[in-house]
Amino acid sequence: MNQIQQVGQVQMVPVNKIEVINSRERNSRVFNDIVVNIKTIGLKKPIKVTKRLASDGTEKYLLVCGEGRLKAFKSLGEANIPALVVDVSDEDAFIMSLAENIARRTCRPLELLTGIRQLQERGYTPKSIAEKTGLNPHYLTGILSLLHQGEERLVVAVEKGLIPLNAALTIVGAGDDDAAVQAALQDAYESGKLRGRALMDARRVIDRRKTLGRSASRVMSRKTSDVTPSSLVRTYQNEVARQKAMVRKAEFAHQRLMFVVGALKQLLADENFVNLLRAEGLATLPKYLAERVWSGGNSV
Repeated sequence: MNQIQQVGQVQMVPVNKIEVINSRERNSRVFNDIVVNIKTIGLKKPIKVTKRLASDGTEKYLLVCGEGRLKAFKSLGEANIPALVVDVSDEDAFIMSLAENIARRTCRPLELLTGIRQLQERGYTPKSIAEKTGLNPHYLTGILSLLHQGEERLVVAVEKGLIPLNAALTIVGAGDDDAAVQAALQDAYESGKLRGRALMDARRVIDRRKTLGRSASRVMSRKTSDVTPSSLVRTYQNEVARQKAMVRKAEFAHQRLMFVVGALKQLLADENFVNLLRAEGLATLPKYLAERVWSGGNSV
């Protein structure tokens, strides 16, 4: 990367002359907080831009850092914004913007994680990317591996903490072998990385990956003309299989509930057992169970 030279003072730059080179979607609540904060106490930190010449010979600026603050100024109707002007190339401006966005986020959205791959495609090594973004080199290597294999759904799950990175890589290595995927989950469970709700979340992610595909995008990437009768049949069969699995789980849960209700009815018919419950202060049941065990209340 070229040596960056910063101008010694902040300049007031017209907001309509600033071009965003690495735009990203923002949480509306967080953005509204930025707007209110700037409106109340002003801009605490100037944005960062680099100067360019437009095709008509006039001055324009490329945004390096501060898209949220820039949008907030625009929404407040401001014509100018304080900006620190740096002298960098187009590529360096893009890299600086991308690296800063990635490094800033605690839980990085997929679009920023994909930016890691863009950095690698521009010739940056995983080590240099880790240095620029502040990410752990081991984590970075694993994420790059998942991204290169199109495993967007697993990448998002790893970022949200639903699946450990090592387990995600093992799942990818298992390919379409369900037994190997389940073995990866079992290993994560036995090692203590996936327990309780985390294990349920991981299974849900894997089921969605199998049914909906590896991409996390909600928009179909294929054109309508690519839809074939066989793909429709496959989609229908997958949905039928999913619905059948849900029915089986519901039936199993219902059977267990009926067993519990039956057992409680038999136990509560024993006066000695009821007296023991009262003596121990256990004379009530959750409303859901009480309504099924007896009528007229939820205590013995």
